[in-house]
This record gives sequence, structure tokens and C-alpha cells, in this order.
Amino acid sequence: MKIHFFLKASVLIIICSLYFNSSQAQSLESKIDKILSNQFKSNETGVSALVAKDGKILYRKAFGKANLELNVNMTSENVFEIGSITKQFTSISILMLLEEDKLSLEDEITKFIPDYPTNGKKITIHHLLTHTSGIKSYTSMQSFGKVMTIDETPLKFIDFFKNEPMDFDPGEKYLYNNSAYFILGYIIEKVSGISYPKFIQERIFDKIDMKSSYYGSHTKLIKNRASGYEKTDEFVNAQYISLTLPYAAGSIMSSVDDMLKWQTAIHTNVFVKKETINKAFTNYTLNNGDKINYGYGWSLNEINDVPTIEHGGAIPGYLSMGIFVPSENVYVIVFSNCGCQSPEAKALEIAALTINKPKFEISSAVKLSTEQLNNWVGTYAFDNHILRFITLKDGQLFSQREGSPELFKIYPTSANSFSFEEGFISYDFSLKDGKKVALFKNRINKEIGVFTDKEAPKEQEIITVSSDVLKTYEGVFEIQPGFDLTITAKENQLFAQATGQAQFELFASSETKFFLKVVKAEVEFHKNEKGEIIALTLFQGGNVMKAMKNN
Repeated sequence: MKIHFFLKASVLIIICSLYFNSSQAQSLESKIDKILSNQFKSNETGVSALVAKDGKILYRKAFGKANLELNVNMTSENVFEIGSITKQFTSISILMLLEEDKLSLEDEITKFIPDYPTNGKKITIHHLLTHTSGIKSYTSMQSFGKVMTIDETPLKFIDFFKNEPMDFDPGEKYLYNNSAYFILGYIIEKVSGISYPKFIQERIFDKIDMKSSYYGSHTKLIKNRASGYEKTDEFVNAQYISLTLPYAAGSIMSSVDDMLKWQTAIHTNVFVKKETINKAFTNYTLNNGDKINYGYGWSLNEINDVPTIEHGGAIPGYLSMGIFVPSENVYVIVFSNCGCQSPEAKALEIAALTINKPKFEISSAVKLSTEQLNNWVGTYAFDNHILRFITLKDGQLFSQREGSPELFKIYPTSANSFSFEEGFISYDFSLKDGKKVALFKNRINKEIGVFTDKEAPKEQEIITVSSDVLKTYEGVFEIQPGFDLTITAKENQLFAQATGQAQFELFASSETKFFLKVVKAEVEFHKNEKGEIIALTLFQGGNVMKAMKNN
């Protein structure tokens, strides 16, 4: 009888446990569905997302369209250009060759490219891997737009950027650099004796059965390829770029399933030993000792104080984001087939949810009195010479960075702590030696600010311009070949959208002068003798850019 009762009780416990786990999974699935479907609509460009824990898939779904022209729905099998996530594959390839004693991380690049002009500076493989080389990144060169459709061999394309002035001495600064990873691709070829695409295919894809992954090609027939798009007023096919140019910095294509195979292989040391892979996940420092929050091909970050290893990617028509949480063995990978739809924030939100460290929601804010809110009003000077202004208006606290026109609402999570609406940026206020102190936290980046008596800037005055006048400003203004500013009017408001970027609202300071709130920038419109709008001038970051209107 006792045995029978024990067995019945055990079965009940197992059933309850299974029900609880199933309920948890359903709850996570519905929450992720909502996160993705809010941004990616069924009749627009799409998204493919996968979440895994301990190598097992918790979530795998797709939303939107893989091809708008053919009205083809997105699926989890679709293949995307993954952009700069390619750098992970390049990094691991270098570490594989390191273990084979075919190179050293301290090897200078002139060992492989003898005529590379280093101006007497020692530029090493380590500098290339960490974006600290000082070499000019070719994607930051204005002339890149003129050659981006041309197929080139690696060594020939290195000639395109190698004579550019260096941005800084090696190890002095961190500046994201596609030229560095391009050179790493050539070094892999030089050391291994085979092409970079062949190395990646044979040494990585074939080894772990990544059958939906490729070195990118526009001409090859690729099963389940998701088409890439951009958006201005409407969706358009993405700008063409020769995939010989992103190369080892950004030319790989893959699916979410294959990326899980990749992450699992990295986590289980399939390609290199644990002590070697740890080099990729080390937070390296500059010459002055400052950390750069970057390893080899991966960024180092945090989700609510839980360490993460992650990287995003961007290439015309596609955006991607991958996040790995080592302590939880959780992996999130999200692909988008439009340069207008970044998956980064959604991937972060999903990862936070999966590890039970969800982002802040406004609904969870606590109620504080006006006196409590006033405690932290003032100007704070931070170690990096940045001023941040905390102001109070109509019972709402705002944060504003010096030089930025935008005010951000901050919401109390306790009497001393406040979160931004974005959910992963916050302040912790305190008193130290009788002075107000602010700890500003933007994920892994943490800064200390001390109260000063400097006053916050006054909000720029906005005037009303009639909708008839605003309509006359509509049009496409060419800033430079291939890069336009599109102006549109909707009701009583004006909007600006740069090529490949989001649309932003313009606010009038006079009938012909407008400013943006999201960035410190101004636009002034110019008329001819007939009163017709023929050009505009964009003022941003100290630059003055005149753009003629396309007729």
C-alpha cells in the first residue's frame, strides 16, 4: 500500500513538473513572438530567430517575407548574408593556424605583405584582430562607394586602402576596422596555401556539417536565399556590392540552424583548445591600459550585469545579431533581410528574457514624490569629460547629454535608481562626502559623474510652419553620389531620411531652418529667384554639406 501510494505521488510530481516546464516554454514562446511580431510585419521584410540553451532549441521561428516581389514567406531555413559576424570565422581560422604553429599573434603584417606601408609602426596580427591597428577602414573612405561593385582579388584590393594615412598609432585607440579583417583573410590564404573561401568551406563548414552556409555569391544558386532590401519611402532591392570586397570581414552567408552548430562547436572547443579559444574572449586593453570590450571577432558585454559574448553584422540588405551568455549556455541569433530593420535590440531583449533578466518596462516603475525626484536634479561631470543634465518637468525626470538636443525620460526603479525607456541603460544615484554622485550604466560601460553647478541648456524653441510651405521642401537631395537625403512632409511635420537609414523628424526654428532632436544636426533650405527649393545644407558634427535637389 505504501509503495503504491509512493508511486502515485511520484507520477503526480513528474506530471506537475512536466506541466510547469511546458507552461514556462509556452510563456517564453509567446513573449518572443510578441517581441518579434511587433517589429517585423507579415507583409513586409522579415526576420528569422533562434534561441537555444545547452545546445537545445527553445525557440525557432520566422516572420515576414523572404521575397517581397514573389510574396514568399520567411522560414527558419532561409539563408542570409551575415555581414560582420563573418569576423568570428576569420578569428577562429587565425587561431587554428596559430595552434598549427603557422603564425604568431605578434607577427607583423609585413611578414605576409612585405611592401605594406606601416610608416615605421609595428602592426601585428593581434592589432588587426582587436581593431587597434590604426589602419584606415576602407568602408569609411568616401571613394569606396565608387568601387563597391567591382570584383577584386584580395591583394589588389589591399592596394586600394593601404596608402591611406593611419588614423592613430597601433594600440593607441579602438576603432572598428574592416580593412584589418580583410588583411587577416589574405594572411589566412598566404599561410594555409588555399583561398579564404576554400579554407572556410573545408576547415569549418564541412567539419561541422554547416550545409546552409557559404562564402557569399550573387551568381551561385543558393537554396532558400532570403532577398535583401532597403527602405526609403518604400521597400527597394538592396544596393549591389561585390562580395569579394567584404571578404573576410563580412562575406559569409548562413542560416540560424547553422549558426547554432557554429556556436555549439565554439563552446565545445571543436576547432581549437579551450586555452586558445579563450584568447578570442579576452577583454583586451589599449597601450594605456583602458579596456576595449572586444576580443578576437567578438564583443564583450553584459545583460543586467550578466557577461555576454556577442557580435552584429551589417551588409547592404541584411542585418544580424548573435548573443551568447556563457554562464547560462544560452545562444540567441536573429537575422533580418532589410537594412531598415535592425534586430539588435530585439536579440538583446530576447536574450535577457531567456536568462530571466528581462529589460526594464515602464509599467514596473515605482512612484516617487516630487521631493524624492528633486533629490537628483542637477548637472553631473563624468570622468570622460562628458556632462549629463538631470532635469524635472511635470513630475518626469529627464536625462540629456551635453551637445545632444534629445531629452530622454528616466523612470524610478527605487528611490536612488532610474532606468531609461530603452530598458538596459540606467542611473544609480548616491551621496558621497556630501556630494551627489551618479553611476551611469550602459550595459558593460559604466561611468561615474559628480554633481557640478553648471546649468542645463534651455530647450530649443520650435515654431510652426504651414503644411503648404512644408510640402515645397519635399524631394531627394544628393549629398554625394549614392548618398541622398530624402525630405517628406506629413500633415504639419517634416521628415528626413538618409540613404539606408531610419526616418527622423525635423523641427522648425525658422521657416527655412530645421533641427533634429535625435542627433545634433540642422538643415537649411535654399531657394532660387523664383522661390523654388533647389538645395539644402546639412550641418552636422562640424561638417557643412550642401546637397542639390534632384529634378
